[in-house]
Amino acid sequence: MSEGETRQSEDSPQAGAVTVSDVQELIRRKEEIEAQIKANYDVLESQKGVGMNEPLVDCEGYPRSDVDLYQVRTARHNIVCLQNDHQAIMKQVETALHQLHARDKEKQARDMAEAHREAMSHNQGQREGLSPPQAFAKVNSISPGSPASIAKPLNVTVIRRGEKHQLRLVPTRWAGKGLLGCNIIPLQR
Repeated sequence: MSEGETRQSEDSPQAGAVTVSDVQELIRRKEEIEAQIKANYDVLESQKGVGMNEPLVDCEGYPRSDVDLYQVRTARHNIVCLQNDHQAIMKQVETALHQLHARDKEKQARDMAEAHREAMSHNQGQREGLSPPQAFAKVNSISPGSPASIAKPLNVTVIRRGEKHQLRLVPTRWAGKGLLGCNIIPLQR
């Protein structure tokens, strides 16, 4: 295992605790490895275009005198090691992205379940003849294209221009801030 792989395995995020900054750090390290690989390929190119597989001996079996053999062999070795490191970090990036998206999906499912439970308890209270709760907040703006603007299944009673309106909202992720797309402020009593 190369020094880079050792460092990567020591620094890899713990399962389930992956953050966006962890993924960004892994990507930064991946790009660093790619830059090192390119630099080593540039060394090979500077040695009369010797690549990874061209022979380092002439037709008589003697070492080539037109290239720096030590530099070529070192660059080839470094490229192979760095490609292994690159492959390992790509697996870490993939795993971290899967964990990040899985956690996000679980959070969204929990949010939806909580919204559903709240809606059900509100409906249950209305069926049992309980009076609706007192108003406690005011929506002072709604973002276009947001969940609040298209009104989905969370029962909410709002008063617009003195008239009561029943809305159904579902808090969901969208392109803007928050889960609703509206700004709620406390009512002054």
